[in-house]
Amino acid sequence: MTQDIHTTDNENSDNASIGDLFYQFVPYWPYFVGLLIITMACTWIYLRYKMPVYQTTATLLIKDDKNTTPASELQDAFDMFGAKKNVENEVEVLQSKTLMKQVVENLHLYAPVSSVGRVIDQSAYVRSPIVIEVKNPDSIRPVKQVHFRFNDRNQTININDTILRLNQWQFTSYGTLKFTLNPYFHLSDHIAGTKTEDYYFSLISVQKSANDILKGISVTPSSKQSTVIDLSIEGPVPQRGQDILNELLDVYKEAAILDKNVLASNTLKFVNERLKYVEGDLDSVETSLQHFKAKNKIVDISSQGQIYLQTLAANDQKISDINMQIAMINQVEKYLNTKSDVGGIVPPSMDISGSVDMNASVPATSGVSDPVLANLLQKLSDLQLQYVQMKKVVPENNPSIVALANGINKLKPQILENIKSQRKNLIAGKNDIIRSNDQYSSMLTSIPSKERELLSITRQQAIKNNIYTFLLQKREETALSFASAVADSRVIDKAESSDVPVSPKKKLIYLTVFVGTIILGIAIVYIKEMLTRTVQDRSDIERYTNIPFLGEVNYDRSKSPFVIAEGKRSFIAEQFRQLRTSLGYMGIDNAHKRILMTSSISGEGKSFIAINLGISLGLMGKKVALLELDLRKPKLSEQFHISRKTGLSSFLVGKTNRENLIKETSFPNLYLLPAGPIPPNPSELISNGRLAELLNYLEETFDYIIIDTAPVNPVTDAYIISKLTDVTLFVVRHDYTPKVFLQKLSEQNKIKNLKNSAIVYNGIKGKGIKKYGYGYGYGYGYTDDEFKRSWWQRIIK
Repeated sequence: MTQDIHTTDNENSDNASIGDLFYQFVPYWPYFVGLLIITMACTWIYLRYKMPVYQTTATLLIKDDKNTTPASELQDAFDMFGAKKNVENEVEVLQSKTLMKQVVENLHLYAPVSSVGRVIDQSAYVRSPIVIEVKNPDSIRPVKQVHFRFNDRNQTININDTILRLNQWQFTSYGTLKFTLNPYFHLSDHIAGTKTEDYYFSLISVQKSANDILKGISVTPSSKQSTVIDLSIEGPVPQRGQDILNELLDVYKEAAILDKNVLASNTLKFVNERLKYVEGDLDSVETSLQHFKAKNKIVDISSQGQIYLQTLAANDQKISDINMQIAMINQVEKYLNTKSDVGGIVPPSMDISGSVDMNASVPATSGVSDPVLANLLQKLSDLQLQYVQMKKVVPENNPSIVALANGINKLKPQILENIKSQRKNLIAGKNDIIRSNDQYSSMLTSIPSKERELLSITRQQAIKNNIYTFLLQKREETALSFASAVADSRVIDKAESSDVPVSPKKKLIYLTVFVGTIILGIAIVYIKEMLTRTVQDRSDIERYTNIPFLGEVNYDRSKSPFVIAEGKRSFIAEQFRQLRTSLGYMGIDNAHKRILMTSSISGEGKSFIAINLGISLGLMGKKVALLELDLRKPKLSEQFHISRKTGLSSFLVGKTNRENLIKETSFPNLYLLPAGPIPPNPSELISNGRLAELLNYLEETFDYIIIDTAPVNPVTDAYIISKLTDVTLFVVRHDYTPKVFLQKLSEQNKIKNLKNSAIVYNGIKGKGIKKYGYGYGYGYGYTDDEFKRSWWQRIIK
């Protein structure tokens, strides 16, 4: 039967549902409510003073080197120095500290103005009446707070009783400053009436301001296939975010145009210098021709002379072009061999034909006829241009810079090898033309020397004129590109802020706090119960020992040792009646009458259980003998107001007979055998054999024998007496019995077992504030008397 009870309990434990866990924490609902009130109040205060954060976005289109359209060819013709850009590189450029420092300086973000609040200070970017500008931003000395007052009538600023005027550079202890009116002030002043606010400004280094802004800005490609870049920034002032993004786009555009203008300016300077030299040579040749004709009175040349002249002129033009190409590739070779860095511009030259190449977009390739070399030089120029642009905005150790430098260094050897091959071919062609000219020169011996001299001068004039025309055309192209320089990007959407704050999201925060508070409350309760050293519920008993569970007794607030009586139908009285009934399942019957009561330590209520169990059995008309066998700390005699001058200790030492031990009590059918004088050796007295004789005698007279003995942990009396009994009831008290003693009991039972033992759970209190409830939730309800009380009486019980 005992094994069946234990098995059933384990099955019930294993089948615990979520509802059981729910009811485990329900008694603590006031603590959860209190915790929720505190956390929600703190959350409300946080949201009350937390500045809302708005998101500002902008969109930029980049002319990517992988995505070109036919519609852009006309624009490219005017944009000689434009280079297609890589989206990934431009993302890094937009996030560079150099550009952001320029934005900080342009918007004067190094001197933010704040308004003093009752709890927290707020940014006064829009509400401030003035904007502070530092004359030399790079030399700013950081200052946390400088309070000032603005006089709208006199248009003056008062700082530490010093009057400063607007729109003038003025020396202060914080540096040379200029105060100007905030363009947003009047609108905000009209709306919010901020004239009475207390303001202060701070001074922050440009670098720190730029770094702080870069931490909150996001620059990302919209997708892998597109060349669109999305920019976003978050902050409490939407207008400030819009100004930062718009200024960043303007600075980025200006930097790109400036790079193009620098390249165009350098090229234009080179062409102008070359024009001056060629113009001087052309004037000299034309002057010589004029003097020669005037001196020799030459008007026309013979047809044969014209043919020879045309042939020689053409050959000389070819030789000149070859010499020019050789000079050009020599100059390029010299440039590649002597250039120490990777930036710069390869100087321009003429085409071999002397005509203008309308498709040439880079001067470095205009004088090279070989397409392979021209392509290599074009690639080198593009890489150098990208390198120069990138070097201005990113550090030298940036992966993009390193990649461009490696590409340039790998391309130079290929160009040098091609130049050697081109020089060899040009020299060979030049020698062939010279041999051909020698043949024509021999033919010209028949022409008069004057005519031959005239032809030579005319030929030089034609050559110089072609060169001069070519340079003029290149100068016009460069000037046109310089004047029409545009950025290689386009703003699709200017900065625009969201109407609704992106944070804090109040509903989400409240929901998170609510769920977090519930979880925190559960964790606190769980940890509290886990760290509690005493038994808190039945599951603790079942966890630490395998002794079967017999019954439970609630905590009684009356402090009376007698809680059951005739006609009394209180909840605790019903529990003792249930306990009385459960004794049958432990084998208590007419032949098995002996019941032993013990516990782990003193104070667990074993005497209380013994008294009321005895009264409950007596109410059935059964004679019950209650033995006060706790010879070290007896309590029963005192409770029944019976003298223990003579008692069980007297009988065990042979000083009285057994008939004199039995004392009547005020309860029907309940008799007490008092402990007697406290002996010096209780264990030895219990073991002398007279106790067994007494129990045999009592069995003949009484229907039940209840023995109240000492706790098992301090002494071994209970183990000695247990051998003489039929059932051992082990009392465990809620929130009193240490868990370690239950574990110790289980270990001791492996060596010396208490006979047919069962546990009575005593002094159960409800969890939380429901102390009046049963506290465990096994379905036991109140009796009729209990329900007759009001709910308030049951709470304060």
